[in-house]
Amino acid sequence: MSSARVFRQLATASGRIASRRLCSSSVSKLPLLARAVPAATRAFSVSARSLKAGASDTLLTQKLAEELLYENEEAAPEEPEFLTSFKGHGTWKIQDTPGSSEVVLTRQFGNESIRLTFSIADLQNQEPPEQFEEESDAENPREDELSNDIMSVAVSITKSNAPGALALDLTLQNGQFLIDNVTQYPDAKLGQDVSVETDWNRRGLYVGPEFTTLDVAVQEHFEKFLEERDIGESTAFFIPEYAAHKEQQEYVNWLKNVKGFIDA
Repeated sequence: MSSARVFRQLATASGRIASRRLCSSSVSKLPLLARAVPAATRAFSVSARSLKAGASDTLLTQKLAEELLYENEEAAPEEPEFLTSFKGHGTWKIQDTPGSSEVVLTRQFGNESIRLTFSIADLQNQEPPEQFEEESDAENPREDELSNDIMSVAVSITKSNAPGALALDLTLQNGQFLIDNVTQYPDAKLGQDVSVETDWNRRGLYVGPEFTTLDVAVQEHFEKFLEERDIGESTAFFIPEYAAHKEQQEYVNWLKNVKGFIDA
């Protein structure tokens, strides 16, 4: 979610809360008898049922249209430079299904098939900043921009000449991958399939020790193991950028779809 949208939401929410407090305060000062007088009502016989839509539909679609216009005006006309550069390296392939919150990066490394999965829901669940300030470090804006982003990343590795799969649960923060857990599954399907049945079959299996309890040398070699497969700083910076890019696209599509449904 863009910081501009968060700012507009916070400003709108603050104004709405202030308005409600003012109305509540005004009502509370009215004499008890005045508040007790019932408002005039109109009997509805056929009109409510014969209406094609509710009375609030028009105002709602107008607001949705305004939001859609604003987002389209702010949208970049071309593919972002960071995405063009990432694709140009030719290391990872991006599997991005419109309407899905998950993104999958895949690549081959020798006899290994590597699959990296992350979700834009992690960005949507981030708490908005308390205040908006200018970047304090102009020389390294990317690090400042991503300092509040914490994302979960799942990596699975299978081999063409061996059964099973290696699964790693990672946390991405400040342009770094932190390993939480490493699991070796005897069946490759257990390491990649996300079906309910497979998830049930994974229950009860030993998932390995807590990573931080391993010998420090083992931890360091696991980190080098990932970096050699391009699961390092460059990919760690790309993921939040792409997640924000996709979240913006999904939000615009959501506005279009919701408005179209209400207008129908």
